[in-house]
Amino acid sequence: MKKGRERSRIIYGLLTVAVLLLGLASRRYSVWLPPFVHAYVGDVLWALMVFLGLALLLNRQSTRTVAWLAMLFSFGIEVGQLYHAPWIDHLRATRLGGLLLGFGFLWTDLLCYGVGIAIGVLLDRWLLASSRR
Repeated sequence: MKKGRERSRIIYGLLTVAVLLLGLASRRYSVWLPPFVHAYVGDVLWALMVFLGLALLLNRQSTRTVAWLAMLFSFGIEVGQLYHAPWIDHLRATRLGGLLLGFGFLWTDLLCYGVGIAIGVLLDRWLLASSRR
């Protein structure tokens, strides 16, 4: 992304909400999904949502910067799941806390986050290239 170019806040806002809704639907209707998809799609969509949300907020930053920040944030949340204290476990027990903070550390989640952020990078580059035309 060249300096001075901006991402459309409307497009990125709509995409962020759409991915959020898809992620929630993947949890709610998981019984109809194949086991492999059920196991991993929510984490991929969560990381994609983080990427898109950061791209929305930091709409003048490079794709690389947004990707690194999304990776740091996502990995930080996952590593934070290794910490268990009553106060944070109480937060995780709520619906919103569980969705945001997760429950337990899984190495596979880190891979899913990488895939979700890679999808975000590809989507971002495509949208930026399309806006130049």
